[in-house]
Amino acid sequence: MKINEINNLLELFYYQYQKQSKKNIFLESLKEPKKKYSWEDVYSNVIKLSKEISKNIKKSDRCLLISENRPEWLISDLAIMLSEGITVPAYTTYTERDYEYIIDDCTPAIIIVSDNAQYKKVKNIIPKKSFIKKVIFFESIDHNSSDYELHLNDILKDKEYEEKNFLDLKIERKSAACIIYTSGTQGNPKGVILSHGGILNNCEGSYNLLKSIISNKTKFLTWLPLSHSYEHTVQFVQIAVAARVYYAESIEKLIKNMNECSPEIMTAVPRFYQNLYQKINGNFNKATGLKNSLIKKTIDLGKKKLYQKKLSLIENFLDFVCDILVRKKIKKQFGSSLKAFVSGGGALDKEVGSFLNAIGLPTLQGYGLTETSPVVSCNPINDIRVETVGPPFEGNLVKIADDGEILIKGENVMIGYWNNEKETKKVLVDGWLHTGDIGKFENDYLKITDRKKDIIITPGGDNISPVKIENDLTKLDFIDQALVYGDNKPYLVSIIVLTADKKNVTNEEIQKEITKINKNLSKMEKIKKFMLVKDQFTIENGMMTPTLKLKRYKIINKYKNELEKLY
Repeated sequence: MKINEINNLLELFYYQYQKQSKKNIFLESLKEPKKKYSWEDVYSNVIKLSKEISKNIKKSDRCLLISENRPEWLISDLAIMLSEGITVPAYTTYTERDYEYIIDDCTPAIIIVSDNAQYKKVKNIIPKKSFIKKVIFFESIDHNSSDYELHLNDILKDKEYEEKNFLDLKIERKSAACIIYTSGTQGNPKGVILSHGGILNNCEGSYNLLKSIISNKTKFLTWLPLSHSYEHTVQFVQIAVAARVYYAESIEKLIKNMNECSPEIMTAVPRFYQNLYQKINGNFNKATGLKNSLIKKTIDLGKKKLYQKKLSLIENFLDFVCDILVRKKIKKQFGSSLKAFVSGGGALDKEVGSFLNAIGLPTLQGYGLTETSPVVSCNPINDIRVETVGPPFEGNLVKIADDGEILIKGENVMIGYWNNEKETKKVLVDGWLHTGDIGKFENDYLKITDRKKDIIITPGGDNISPVKIENDLTKLDFIDQALVYGDNKPYLVSIIVLTADKKNVTNEEIQKEITKINKNLSKMEKIKKFMLVKDQFTIENGMMTPTLKLKRYKIINKYKNELEKLY
């Protein structure tokens, strides 16, 4: 399959649909095991749903999709495209106020809502917006229905449908496929318009990256919100490799779900891997005697291989023993079949990456932005360099500006921000996307060194990356979250949230560990003081984005008075 010759995402699906055994299961819900969709089910349901959507929209109308991860999500996304509409995914963690902002901004003709919990957040908004023509539900809703509402089951129950050849569609690669709103770490979210070609470019790069580990029975477990550009594109990568896709129940049941479906590939954000590191490392630290020696040897030899250092004959033998006695058992906890974790959506700490790779959990760090569909680069499975984000995908032109900023040009770069020409012109200059990230190339591998907007500048003009220090702090098993503060201040301080089972740790114990961390930091990077807060930063309380990044400006604003008292 030559993805670079495919015109649109529907064509990509149709190509695979024709190749697969029609009754093979393609999509499966682990929350509702009876929900299994074959390739033929998906094809027919897309056509049926599209028929209904087409009655209510014209070309390029927006369709807002509010749903947790489930098979109906992809069916809806493809159906909207087949109707020549533009999908606008929305996070289920949004508040009513967030939804109203996005609805007013993108003016959707149709809203697709999964269940009662989601509908409650938009039910007061819908009657006020005359541009909304139809609301489609996945599940029954607790209220009196109206003539502008439809239920998916009613749409799909008819067994008769008119087959369509998706190759006949006049949708070009440059056509808009979706509008994905940024997670809003710096303020109101912006609607990023991504093209069919941009996402297909990502599919091609991902296919080339994973082809050595994929088969005709490759299994993916998906849990990162499909409203995020990373996972939204991953669903089309899953189509490109003809995978069997399992939808996880929840983040809390992720390990259980991995055991149930034994995925070969899984994508996640850095916080997932950070938690994994803490959990596994915490268990390792409890080991004594021979077991402790074996674990240390596993990590030591694993890191040696990772950094391509030659092993002696005896080390090769010991590494083989570590494979059987340690790495195999670790892998079994994740379903035994795992071939690769792929990390994106933020910076993966070097120590976390090298640790996971060393213990037999191959972890590939990539880099991207919503504005780049989203992947720019990723580490290949056969040459992982954990301090980098890998070489750029083919079709991506990446250069470093004079001030170190990473600039990107290519088909994967967004069409622009929806309804926001001013912001578009700020970041798209002569076709080059200004990422706001600082980086450099090391032997053709891209390395991210800083983030323009997250840099703390001291009164002396020193630039400090708070993320690096926060990663050091959260590697301590009693610190769940940390935020470093000190822009234009004489020294740095930190907000610390303790892990749930370590609330009894004393300030003296915390200070002792921070002193150890400070020894490896420059004078300007050292943490002089800290404050503990009881409440965890969560999506629900608005302190984290749906991809588990800290909303710095909101956290700092909330604790501004307490932080200032530390000076």
